[in-house]
Amino acid sequence: MTSPRHVLAAIPIVVSSFLTCCSQPSSAPETAGIIQYQFAATPSWQDEFDYTGKPDASKWSYDLGDHGWGNNELEDYTSKIENSKVENGNLVITAIKEKSGKANYSSARLVSKGKGDFLYGKFEIRAKLPSGRGTWPAIWMLFSENNYGNKGWPDNGEIDIMEHVGFDQNRVHGNVHTKAFNHSIHTNKGNNLIVPNVSDDFHIYSCEWTPDTISILVDGNSYFKFAKESSYQWQEWPFDKPLHLILNIAVGGNWGGQKGVDDSIFPRKMEIDYVRVYPLITKK
Repeated sequence: MTSPRHVLAAIPIVVSSFLTCCSQPSSAPETAGIIQYQFAATPSWQDEFDYTGKPDASKWSYDLGDHGWGNNELEDYTSKIENSKVENGNLVITAIKEKSGKANYSSARLVSKGKGDFLYGKFEIRAKLPSGRGTWPAIWMLFSENNYGNKGWPDNGEIDIMEHVGFDQNRVHGNVHTKAFNHSIHTNKGNNLIVPNVSDDFHIYSCEWTPDTISILVDGNSYFKFAKESSYQWQEWPFDKPLHLILNIAVGGNWGGQKGVDDSIFPRKMEIDYVRVYPLITKK
């Protein structure tokens, strides 16, 4: 999306497993026996949310608006502290049933663009997700520059580290979107996974991104990997340019609202304990 998120509701493969938390960080596998990619043990960019008040302005900005974000979403994204605040060691994003702008719901969408733009690395976000029909939380990455094609999305790439829709509790999704592989032409690449108690417990949602692969993990367990093939050009693999992080809760929309919105559930919160980015280390 030029800024909206485009996501496929139906993912081709379903994997179910009971997950247990694993330690971080991990190493990516050796590539072709020549280059081995690893990630530093110390983050180069992080927010531990060990303060109180609005999100750190040196790390986060807001996407604002009530225009549907390309997905017919129903919320108005605001910068109000009621929709995004830091308290008790967590970032709390709250979707509220209220009149806001032209919308009947308010929420927040935080972005690191211009303050945290990354080329490769391991991204870890420890979060507890909202529940309830009509919620659509996401932890994802979008291009920071318009380098490829004639438009922003999907040509310049999107990585969905975690998406969840409230009508399908305890299932999380990971996807990539490019010009060649995206839901609008029924070619997107992704997978989904049953994760127990996503709204009761914190889980670690991760992405390991190297020049050759993108892996999506939950609690250290990889359930989707997208590999760069030798024939790929930018249409298949635009992931050699910087991306930034986005944290948000949408309400309704083409996917989140497929089974309607239960207004009795609001307010609904996504709590984030930390965001950590570990830089890539290349060894030959």
